Amino acid sequence: MQILFIGDIVGKPGREAVKYFLPDLQKKYDLDLIVANAENASGGRGLTKKVAQELYDTGIHFLTMGNHVWDQKEIVKFIDDERRLIRPANYPKGVPGKGYGLVINNGIKIGVINLAGRVYLPPLENPFTMVMQLVNTIAAETSVILVDFHAEATSEKVALGWLLNGKVSAVLGTHTHIQTADARVLDQGTAYITDVGMTGPRDSVLGVKKEIVLNNFLTQMPVRHEVANGISQLNAVVLDIDEKTGQARGIIPVQKFTS
Repeated sequence: MQILFIGDIVGKPGREAVKYFLPDLQKKYDLDLIVANAENASGGRGLTKKVAQELYDTGIHFLTMGNHVWDQKEIVKFIDDERRLIRPANYPKGVPGKGYGLVINNGIKIGVINLAGRVYLPPLENPFTMVMQLVNTIAAETSVILVDFHAEATSEKVALGWLLNGKVSAVLGTHTHIQTADARVLDQGTAYITDVGMTGPRDSVLGVKKEIVLNNFLTQMPVRHEVANGISQLNAVVLDIDEKTGQARGIIPVQKFTS
């Protein structure tokens, strides 16, 4: 089966890039499932119900989140009822939403796990110990399991990749918004990339207007982040997964730019 995972969608430019490029990607790769990280999809921070529906309407089947999951306060009102949306599993018990989900497409069941790193990010529960429990639970339902690891430190992502090598279909890093050049299938059949990248404004600093971020670095004065405009990009990976064994046969990085 062919699965497209789209890197962090940032604001309207990111959503427009998805609408622009997704039909051609669907046709080229004959996609069975489309998953995207949407933690910055609404105005560059968080996710609203309206924007979530807009993304589903483009053809995306499932959404993951990250450390900005609560930035749009209304998400608390709908995340429990939305089966196509998950947030990092290592938030404390009792927090709204779920950390993993199962999606059935073309008769095939796929498990998706969302985790947050702890290096340079809030100290949530240990993702390394938690993910093993989740994998064991989902493995009773399906052998096809994707992990979105929303983390800052490269070392933390690489380590989780090796921990899950042969246990899941793919470990896909998000959060740092820069697509890394290390996409490969590990020796036990797990597709891996340290960061899928960003879907949003290209000429920016991680999606934010570059002038604003430069001013912050130059003056150390607080600034209000605003999503940049101009040329947009779509960063993603295409996964070729054996639906019977759950092992990855390939991973192809995707980079597209609007004119």
